Amino acid sequence: MTNIVATIDQLAAKYPNRIAYDNLGHINTYGELKQYSDALADYIMARNLPAQSPIMVYCDQTFTSVATFLGCVKSGHPYIPVDTHSPNDRLTMINAIAQPSLVIAVQDLPIDLDVDTVSAVALKLILNTPDTQVRPQYVAGDETFYIIFTSGTTGQPKGVQISHDNLQSFTDWMATFELPDTPISLSQAPYSFDLSVMDLYPTLLAGGTVRVLPRETTENLKDLFMALPQVPVNVWVSTPSFMDICLMEPKFDAAHYPDLTHIFFCGEELTHQTAAKVLARFPDVRLFNTYGPTEATVAVSAIQVTQAVLDQYDRLPIGYAKADTQITLVPGTERTVNGQTEGELLLTGPSVSRGYLNRPDKTAAVFEQSNGQQSYHTGDLGFIAEDGLVFYRGRTDFQIKLNGYRIELEEVNHFLNQVPWIEHGVAVPQYDRNHKVRQLLAYVVLDEGQFEDHISATKATKEYLGSRMMSYMLPQRFVYRDELPMTANGKVAIKQLIGEANPS
Repeated sequence: MTNIVATIDQLAAKYPNRIAYDNLGHINTYGELKQYSDALADYIMARNLPAQSPIMVYCDQTFTSVATFLGCVKSGHPYIPVDTHSPNDRLTMINAIAQPSLVIAVQDLPIDLDVDTVSAVALKLILNTPDTQVRPQYVAGDETFYIIFTSGTTGQPKGVQISHDNLQSFTDWMATFELPDTPISLSQAPYSFDLSVMDLYPTLLAGGTVRVLPRETTENLKDLFMALPQVPVNVWVSTPSFMDICLMEPKFDAAHYPDLTHIFFCGEELTHQTAAKVLARFPDVRLFNTYGPTEATVAVSAIQVTQAVLDQYDRLPIGYAKADTQITLVPGTERTVNGQTEGELLLTGPSVSRGYLNRPDKTAAVFEQSNGQQSYHTGDLGFIAEDGLVFYRGRTDFQIKLNGYRIELEEVNHFLNQVPWIEHGVAVPQYDRNHKVRQLLAYVVLDEGQFEDHISATKATKEYLGSRMMSYMLPQRFVYRDELPMTANGKVAIKQLIGEANPS
């Protein structure tokens, strides 16, 4: 493969009637994917935009969004996927930082961004232009392919620039997992979340089908459980949190999902409890725990989680680095914890981003050149075994002090989610008026029917945790919920819970 989108075009020319996209029964073919993206590329190139300038795409989880992405890349421009559920302030900030030369609205924009815009109605007309004879100017090499904006610690989002070569390093690695010849892959994450890249491009490059569970379905449990049997896939890609929701449906198992062969988890830590539940429901599936920040193109390490791995580790490893990537510890960050040398994980290799769009200060703070390759300081704490197996140990910035004791919140969360009767738990700090941590709260979702009341549940949980962690790390108060709030990316909305614990 020399070019990602050119390869997809070649498959479309060879198999025009093969299904590329299935959105709850609304199907589109590879022929349509090529026709639509060709037509849009022709339109964009005719506008003579500045070379390689970014194009913002206000997108949903539809085929039109994917065709728009490919049309941008065929015309020589990177795309910036911005989800339609984004707040207006976020749209404004991304527009100000990215300074796109064009905005393409798959759905109508809620605000005026004061930049040339292709409306949803105009886009539909462009995409349906027949018999376009386009000469693509494919994004290639170290040119930027897409830009995904992540949250910033200062509230200003940061646009991670991923080049064609960055993406190709990732898709080449995904091809080593022995996926089905023409995979049918779950697409659940919004395109503004780079987890979506794990299902989209490996599937299209293999001539497979992207099968979508849109947000409108997944955010309603009744709709989700009704849709699951109608969305048979053989490759599952999601966060562990989304899997936890699906596991609430008793019929979500191998008997009702017989084609499922591969499961890939990414985006957050996979707990022992969730992995064990998955293997109990799907004993023959190949389950992979992967790790990687957006800045290194989706994921850079993986391990197949088997029963033997579950038996060996209480806290699951995040895998071995892919062949072209080195994972080391940032010099000077090492510390000895329980006889192990932990430190900040440093990623070096061809899938590491060049940096943040139009943010040289933020780029310089965490990116550097190392032996001719790009390196990224992740902010993640880890331990690397002698055989190269990597273990995640939390964030360098998820640390609080309570009564003089230093506490890693993710360590508390790890133990909290090991409690057998807890479906999901998150610890958050509660501050006093002097911004000092007053107590640690645990927001918890219990297995139904385990206890007569919350008092009994709290007593049992404190006894369980007290035998496994230091007493000063124990949450002082437990708040019980039927479910925890989730972000659009399928993660627990920790910031929202911190806000609830600390109302202004």
